[in-house]
Amino acid sequence: MSDPIRFLVSFGQAVSTMALYNEGHPARERAVDRSYGCLRDLQQNDPNPRFSFLGEETIYQETALRELGDWEWGTRLAQAGVQRIELDTNVTREQYEAFLEEMMARITLSFIDSAEARPNRPTGIKVGALGIRGETRQLQESFDAPAAVATISYSLGEEAASIQSMHKEVLERGKLPLAEAEAVVRSLSIAMHGDQEMILPLLQLREFDEYTTTHSLNVSVLVMALAESVGLGPQDVRTFGVAGLLHDLGKVNIPQDILNKPGKLTDQERQVMQQHPVAGAKMIIESGRRLDLAAAVAHEHHIMINGLGYPTHHYRRDCHKASKLVHVCDVYDALRTRRPYRDAWEAERVLTYIEERAGTEFEPEAATSFVSMMRKVEGGIQRSSMPPMSGAAGVTSPVENGVPSAPAATPGAPPKPPAGSP
Repeated sequence: MSDPIRFLVSFGQAVSTMALYNEGHPARERAVDRSYGCLRDLQQNDPNPRFSFLGEETIYQETALRELGDWEWGTRLAQAGVQRIELDTNVTREQYEAFLEEMMARITLSFIDSAEARPNRPTGIKVGALGIRGETRQLQESFDAPAAVATISYSLGEEAASIQSMHKEVLERGKLPLAEAEAVVRSLSIAMHGDQEMILPLLQLREFDEYTTTHSLNVSVLVMALAESVGLGPQDVRTFGVAGLLHDLGKVNIPQDILNKPGKLTDQERQVMQQHPVAGAKMIIESGRRLDLAAAVAHEHHIMINGLGYPTHHYRRDCHKASKLVHVCDVYDALRTRRPYRDAWEAERVLTYIEERAGTEFEPEAATSFVSMMRKVEGGIQRSSMPPMSGAAGVTSPVENGVPSAPAATPGAPPKPPAGSP
């Protein structure tokens, strides 16, 4: 058993024991001592261990701990709002015991206000939601800075080429060029801010094999606009933009004949298609780039607010806020785009579809904010065709043939999406 796994197992045992015995009980003291000892053993090789809890997977640094299988404590922690734990090398035994007590309280009393415990936590232990960490100072300043203003008509040819190059790099070498993704998001942010008001520079599909390039750019633009409209700051806006750009990364390995199939998918083909959220999350995690939030979005962007969608979980849990925003943007752009198996929907039809499914498929606040934003900026949407590319490594369609995302429409609701809708 590896040191990270031995520590996590001891962590779960310690929390369980603390729930059974009062402070000072010998069994409780032994469990805390054993777990703290495992932590110190782990820190001999890794002074600052970091664990993330994504779906039903437990991640150590950037590596999925597959030996743990469905570790129930990872799911419990995530449900209690603990998606990430980082421990510094100077954590004392007393501080660690206090941390275990807080984790026990969060898990057993999930309604507790997490803000109450935060001021008392040792500074050497960090707990929270997933997000981008480890950025360079230059990147951090870039994210924090206000977006520049676009004063000329924008062509997104360079951004589209960067996305195609990024997908090719992932497909051929298994490496995620994060610098390119961040540069694209920064450029899109600049393009969105005109002299007077926000514009949405969206790409229009010319050929079906361009789909993932155009869709990735469009979802990134839409989710940044939505994040800004709900009041998030510049850093969070562009962090969500990176997540939107990478949300369908798992499709790079799906065969083109499945991605572009004009008819309904077979059960086997649908199974292959529905593997892309997990595959994308693993690619992002294993890239070593510390993009936990982007990995969460890749994993969760097809999960509906009512728990349906995919991938399915053994335990119902809430999705990250970024995933909820990306889900709305993903569906909007997918339905607004012509696919091999259906025509594009008109904008108002898509917005009505989103309104009608707020609270079932979509998180209500995300759906309402998105519809309101799109109706306000209707005159600021600038659609242009993607410039021709040579040697494009096309990865297509976030819209799965024959995988409807919602039940049949009720009387008075907009029509059910044709086969292939997200």
